[in-house]
Amino acid sequence: MEKCIDLSLLDGVLEEYASVKGSLITILQHTQDIYGYLPKEAIERISERTGIATSEIMGVGTFYTQFRFEPVGKYLIMLCQGTACHVNSSELILQTIKDELGIDDGQTTEDGLFSLKCVACLGCCSLSPVMMINEDTYGSLTPDKTKKILKELREAKG
Repeated sequence: MEKCIDLSLLDGVLEEYASVKGSLITILQHTQDIYGYLPKEAIERISERTGIATSEIMGVGTFYTQFRFEPVGKYLIMLCQGTACHVNSSELILQTIKDELGIDDGQTTEDGLFSLKCVACLGCCSLSPVMMINEDTYGSLTPDKTKKILKELREAKG
């Protein structure tokens, strides 16, 4: 059963930006802030209000890695796979996350608590290996440190 999306939450964004030329990315960012991802129904509403074809909206949305088309967990783990992180064993951190959470890149835990996304670079090379979980950055990771972070977040869920 699909979750019903309250499209009225988009009204303010669309009133402000629908007629502003070149504002599609801004609209999509606000939409993702509201829902946590870009629901199909919201893309259709954006198309109706802006006159931009849904195929064009999807083209923009899929081009930029910041946009998601599926809901993510409460904690979105973005694990850096850049050069500095790679040479400092980010693969060990990835394996630790996979083992601890039972998910792979692009997946969400069954309880909806964690999602994992491997990213090209977080721009924190001096902290490598590094991951961001939502807005928080964790650096100089080891498998044990990673396990501890995940355990603390899991326990804080309540």
